[in-house]
Amino acid sequence: MKHLVALYKKYSGQLFKLLAPLGLWGVLLLSALDSSSIPVPIDAFVVFYAWHDAHRFYLCVIMAAAGSVIGGLVPYFIGRAGGEIFLLKRIDRAKFEALRDKFERQEFLALMIPSMMPPPTPWKLFVFGAGVFEMRTVNFMLAVFCGRMIRFGVESLLVIRYGPQIVRELSIMAHRHMILLITIVAMVFALLALYIVRKTRSKKSAPSS
Repeated sequence: MKHLVALYKKYSGQLFKLLAPLGLWGVLLLSALDSSSIPVPIDAFVVFYAWHDAHRFYLCVIMAAAGSVIGGLVPYFIGRAGGEIFLLKRIDRAKFEALRDKFERQEFLALMIPSMMPPPTPWKLFVFGAGVFEMRTVNFMLAVFCGRMIRFGVESLLVIRYGPQIVRELSIMAHRHMILLITIVAMVFALLALYIVRKTRSKKSAPSS
């Protein structure tokens, strides 16, 4: 295990040096690679650029979020092409249909919230599930982009304000309290969604003058 960790750190460092000269395009490529197949330290890369170019950090955030969308299309389309067979080998049809119905009712938040979460959130599983349950491609891309924008944006602003060490400290806290963090975020978005639905219904039911 220690050998694998050392190999991963060595690989990550070499990849960082290789793509650093590409600037923002390096962020896009690294983010796409991380989301599609090979896990790489994309958060560290985003933080690096935010710390060294604070006036243009938002461009780095946008490129990283866009890269996540592009890379995420790989597991998404894999799930869409043959993921149903994969799942049906592990669960019965009734459970599969129940999962599909649940996902379709809250598909945007079901993908956006995991996209906001830091590692070790099993993000690719949610992306794969979005493909299996045939989430619309446009909605998929928008949910990933919004979630990643929030994640990378918050990280960048914290680094600019408090320094790079804040990300490591918050990452440790997130790992220790992952379930609580996900629950709080889900509750916040659920309340926000409920508020929006009620406001929309009240406007529709209001008598026109």
